[in-house]
Amino acid sequence: MGILIDDAVIIRQSEKEEEASVVTVNCPDKTGLGSDLCRIILCFGLTVVRTDVSTDGKWCYIVFWVLGKPNTRWSLLKHRLMGACPCSTLASGISYYRAELQNPKPSDIFLLKFCCPDRGGLLHDVTEVLCELELTIKRVKVSTTPDGKVMDLFFITDTRELLHTKERKEETYDNLRAVLGDDVITCDIELVGPEITACSQVASFLSEAIAEEMFNTEKPDENPNDEIALKCPSITMDNSLSPSHTLLQIACQNHKGLLYDVMRTLKDYNIQISYGRFTTKGQTECEMDLFIMQADGKKIVDPTKQSALSSRLQIELSRPVRVSLISRGPDTELLVANPIELSGNGRPLVFYDITLALKLLSTSIFSAEIGRYMIGDREWEVYRVLLDEWQGNGSSASKRKIEGTVWKMLMNWK
Repeated sequence: MGILIDDAVIIRQSEKEEEASVVTVNCPDKTGLGSDLCRIILCFGLTVVRTDVSTDGKWCYIVFWVLGKPNTRWSLLKHRLMGACPCSTLASGISYYRAELQNPKPSDIFLLKFCCPDRGGLLHDVTEVLCELELTIKRVKVSTTPDGKVMDLFFITDTRELLHTKERKEETYDNLRAVLGDDVITCDIELVGPEITACSQVASFLSEAIAEEMFNTEKPDENPNDEIALKCPSITMDNSLSPSHTLLQIACQNHKGLLYDVMRTLKDYNIQISYGRFTTKGQTECEMDLFIMQADGKKIVDPTKQSALSSRLQIELSRPVRVSLISRGPDTELLVANPIELSGNGRPLVFYDITLALKLLSTSIFSAEIGRYMIGDREWEVYRVLLDEWQGNGSSASKRKIEGTVWKMLMNWK
């Protein structure tokens, strides 16, 4: 029977808002654990300013220094982090990681559909409610009728696994009505099949030119639009400092989800971290020193493997998300895309940030869709937002303003 020790996660909250709180995780290790923990921290909107990682391959000790918000739900954060920690069994005083406990069944998918009069910022307000309720948006189809009503379809999963109950549905209805007001025409939640979101589609809506511009895998310093990309990171690998590990050193521009972007990339390459340190330098720069090894316990000595990992990290750290505003005849569409982990996880809070940025710009949304598409050899989560009566008139300045505002919101830049 799996046992998770109560103090596997300890959170020491700071007394002042501007000071970092300390989150300590002490549990059995597994490849990709750091990525899973960083994703949860990102889901709670926290900013990681420093990290120390140490593991012997069986047990790990990770400390995160994070900047929270006044409304951070620390007890819920601890609960979610505990849920990501592998369980262990006790035998002769030794704890062993149980891999069979780490493959939970896929979450049920529900369809939330509602119809109500449209207004500015409505889509973001609904998205914010769903995030607060820990309802994860998997797909979205939003449309506006000629008479000024919206018909929204949200395919969602429940982190708490309770949306099949009457009480959880009523809680969701009540919170939505508080935002939508008394003019709600219909609001319903029903269970749907997993095939709704399981399969990726072919991105037929992307022209070859747009796909090449948005999803190219060329070197980051060749990207022509540096307003929606980060500076090319410095990445070096050294096998001379440790007999059993490769030292991976990263110096790059800081952004929201940076640590998650590094960890998810290493997870996809099945790379294990034995020791690591992440520190920020000022407001915009950061450095990482990671002692890593392959799943077979060996250093990365093959130049081809080193080059592949280095190139992927450069791409992921310079363009963690892709943003583009394109014209389709008289219509203007905002495209935002992020790569999907091999485990199937997507980047959290992307739709939240997109809708918030557009709300702050007072830009109305006519329709929106979220879907997963195979583009090249990778799976991407693509957000398509058709802007309503866009007032920029297609000018390059207005285009840059919308792209830049959305990008800065995604990167957590002021």
